[in-house]
Amino acid sequence: MEYIYAALLLHKLKQPVNEDNVKKVMTAAGGTPDEVQVKALVSALGEVNIDEALKSAAAAPVAVAAAPTAGAAGQAAAVAKPAEENKEEEKKEEQALEGLSSLFG
Repeated sequence: MEYIYAALLLHKLKQPVNEDNVKKVMTAAGGTPDEVQVKALVSALGEVNIDEALKSAAAAPVAVAAAPTAGAAGQAAAVAKPAEENKEEEKKEEQALEGLSSLFG
């Protein structure tokens, strides 16, 4: 996560998001940059328009924020499902939790 923050900070300051700059930000923040993660981040962001990604993230429906923590992929999938499927999934989750509580309770 700290690598993403470093990239966002560099972007906000209108600095190039490259390996050297990400390493400098990480070091200045008191971290020890991992070469592999830095290279992976810079490579992944090479084709991404960060401004557009931020705009689309800001325009995401509020329901994503209210969704149970299941990771970003799970949240995106939950929002994409129709309401009926979400209700069925919630019932299944409740039933599974009830089963677990009977084991411990």
